[in-house]
Parts: sequence; C-alpha cells; structure tokens
Amino acid sequence: MNILFIEDDPMNRRVVKDMLDVAGAVMTGAESAEIGLDLIESNDYAMILLDLRMPGMDGFEALRRIRARGDAKAKLPVIILTADTAVDLRDRCIESGADDILFKPVAMESLFDAIGRTLAKNAGDGMIV
Repeated sequence: MNILFIEDDPMNRRVVKDMLDVAGAVMTGAESAEIGLDLIESNDYAMILLDLRMPGMDGFEALRRIRARGDAKAKLPVIILTADTAVDLRDRCIESGADDILFKPVAMESLFDAIGRTLAKNAGDGMIV
C-alpha cells in the first residue's frame, strides 16, 4: 500500500514511516501541503495522512483542495494526524471531509486501527484501494 504523509516536521515523518514499514506499507513524505498536492497530481496513493498545522497552506486548505478535485483522487481516504487539541476539532475535520483523526503522539496500534477502519469504510463505499 502506498501512503502519502503530508507533514512539515521531519521527525514526525520519520516516526510514522518507521511504523508503516512494519506493516509493509510504502510511505512518501511531503514537507508541505503544496508539495503534497503536487505529489497527489502525479502519483497514485491508497491513502493520505495529513497534518493540520503547517507553514504556508494548512491541512484544512489542503483537504479542501483534495476534495474539490474533479477526479477519483477527490475521494482518497484522508486521516488527519495533529497535535492540535481544540475541543471541536474532530467535528471540524470530519465536516471538512476527513475520514478520521488521530492526535499526536500517535501510537502504532492506533495508526493501524485508523487505517484499517478507513480502508474498510471506503471499500464499503465502492472505493478501490
């Protein structure tokens, strides 16, 4: 499985890559939302992991742009990984089009559970992964 992780912090990208390596997934890291959107344009991913707080374009704007695409990539599963703990954040993320949200620091079991839930939900919606 090919996963894109859009995250500005190189240590967070490394930690998640190490977790995904255990599961045999291939992770591509993007250090900004702009780079991530370019990678989505030119590559195929089964899923996107997305940070919310990044310099330049934030995760909400990146998610809005992904969902506004006029092709099948608009339906790519997206899991938010964030350190933000605002009270209404989960609802805001889901209303914005995210499939799930995890709060940093993310445990490997929680990440794998969220990926499994999200893939199962999208497979039930006819999404081929």
